Amino acid sequence: MPGGNVLIVDDDDLLRSSLGFSLEQAGFEVHTAGSAEDALAIVRASRPDLILLDVMLPGLSGLEALRKFHDQEGIPVIFLTARRRELDQILGLELGADDYLTKPFDPDLVIAHIRAVLRRTRAAPLPDQQPQVLSLGRLRIDPRSREAALDGRLLDLTPKEFNLLHAMALEPGRVFTIDELLTRVWGAEYEGEPQIVYVNIHGLRQKIEKDPRQPRWLVSVRGVGYKLSAPGDER
Repeated sequence: MPGGNVLIVDDDDLLRSSLGFSLEQAGFEVHTAGSAEDALAIVRASRPDLILLDVMLPGLSGLEALRKFHDQEGIPVIFLTARRRELDQILGLELGADDYLTKPFDPDLVIAHIRAVLRRTRAAPLPDQQPQVLSLGRLRIDPRSREAALDGRLLDLTPKEFNLLHAMALEPGRVFTIDELLTRVWGAEYEGEPQIVYVNIHGLRQKIEKDPRQPRWLVSVRGVGYKLSAPGDER
């Protein structure tokens, strides 16, 4: 179907049924699962374009399942959470999901978020805009292989951490506002939590800085935002 193939993973039968109906009416092909284990079987049999994943699932939790769906399978994931406290927990875990929605939600809002994530993940560079390897001091970023290395050591980055680092490396030294980073990395249609930028900056600092409490690569500019610099040799 033209909208894409969406997998809803939630142990609430009524939510799966009602949300699934709304998505089908909007032109999506829909599969549903009540557990992460069932969802994994569906993913292997019929790879979806996007997964709506509940945080609190029986058995294998949504938090534990994310990397199987997102990192290993390369499928974009939107987390579904029942309480704000759960959203704060997710953001604090730096899991790298593509978006977050807090229950209860309007089906039209879910559809808008799905379409926005799919537009971002399906976008491809034009032939004359093929990504080039970037070198910034001791940092090397290769968009083609989606690898970043510091002093020759590969950094274990989540997809969003890599995208954020790459976006800032395209204009080193420039100060980016939170809104600019949201637009560049999450897309102009993103309507989720701005805290997602802080979380990914925090995650990057843990992996790139010698002392994350005194960052020299990812520098905060008070009242404005962040910039990527190239500090001297700290080894």
